Amino acid sequence: MRLVAFSDTHGQHDLIDMPDGDLLIFAGDMCRLGNLDEVRWLNAYLAYLPHQHKVVVAGNHDWPFENTPEQARKAMTAAHYLQDDAVEIAGFKIYGSPWQPEFHSWAFNLPRGGSAIKKKWDQIPADTDILVTHAPPFSILDSISNGEQVGCEMLNRAVTKVVKPKLHVFGHIHESYGMVEKAGTTYINACICSDRYSIFNRPIVFDL
Repeated sequence: MRLVAFSDTHGQHDLIDMPDGDLLIFAGDMCRLGNLDEVRWLNAYLAYLPHQHKVVVAGNHDWPFENTPEQARKAMTAAHYLQDDAVEIAGFKIYGSPWQPEFHSWAFNLPRGGSAIKKKWDQIPADTDILVTHAPPFSILDSISNGEQVGCEMLNRAVTKVVKPKLHVFGHIHESYGMVEKAGTTYINACICSDRYSIFNRPIVFDL
């Protein structure tokens, strides 16, 4: 199965040259302003694409999924929206979650290192094949422009010591786009936008 991963488009989906594939994964930050029209815009874009399966998680800019969740979910008809839950596609168990360590006053924030964010990661099933989060795990494709690593320590622990998925897709940190394999897990930071919020990277293709 060919997987295509992208994230952090901030409303600029129509500028992307999207590769073909079987499973399309979006790892959050569809919005720039944080309104329902931006959710509808991503949904229309996804509906237009030919990929057979589509999965979406929200990000810290995606306020409608936190503030008006029923309306946001109703607007996302072209994909499986995952918020601390899972879907099975083509024999792969995919789990999605939008949370991240506290970052300014954005959506889906939880205190860094606290019990609340640990509880979120504790919900990830141990038999997850593909994990989709908005936040990166600490020390893996999570460096900002000054070199500081800002991923989630507790997510790193959950991924490396408990879940050990085949694939972990995320975004959030625009400066650390790329793919790396560690201890049997392939990690993809699929951010499309640069740190200046312009389209800069291509979606990442990975064959499962």
